[in-house]
Amino acid sequence: MSKSIEFFFDLSSPWTCLAFYNIRPILEETGASVTWRPFLVGGVHNQVNQAYPESRTNNINSPKWRQLFQSLNDWSAYSNVTMNFPGPHFPLRSVHGMRFCCILEDDQPTLAKFMHAGFEAYFTHQLNLDDPSVLAKIANEIGLDGEAMQPQSQAQATKDHLRANTDEAISRGAFGSPSIFVPFGKGERLYFGNDQLPLVRWAINQP
Repeated sequence: MSKSIEFFFDLSSPWTCLAFYNIRPILEETGASVTWRPFLVGGVHNQVNQAYPESRTNNINSPKWRQLFQSLNDWSAYSNVTMNFPGPHFPLRSVHGMRFCCILEDDQPTLAKFMHAGFEAYFTHQLNLDDPSVLAKIANEIGLDGEAMQPQSQAQATKDHLRANTDEAISRGAFGSPSIFVPFGKGERLYFGNDQLPLVRWAINQP
């Protein structure tokens, strides 16, 4: 029986962008399916990783962050994914973008299209994914009614949806984006980031 994995994501994360593309060959190779789960990585950091946002803002020119950006550029080249990062909207407040994603969660193929378009808009074209008009345009470009989605993204049910997904991810051990959950034995394994995709492949192939 093929496994079904869950991929919790935030559109603001460059490592999530890379993993979104790099996990596809693994799914094809193993026959596993994926459920894309939008959450708010800022909400995760606020609860379990409070030091991260401060270090990102205050230490961006430190040796560690320079190495991280170099690694990101190398992974981008290796993965053949165009990334112009960081851009003028870094760090991105992604709550509006992730609410748009929550609207689409029950339609997984359409959500995947919106994710692809959103990642390209932010990381390639340096657009602001916290601007509802930008999000509406992205939605229109993939055949959705972006203007209708704008008020829907402000509805309490959509806000509750995003909060519930974020709380669920935290309760299962998530501390950043992407958080990838793979069934393993009688439980599950959590893998974080793009670099751990080889372990995701390994875990999928375990009985």
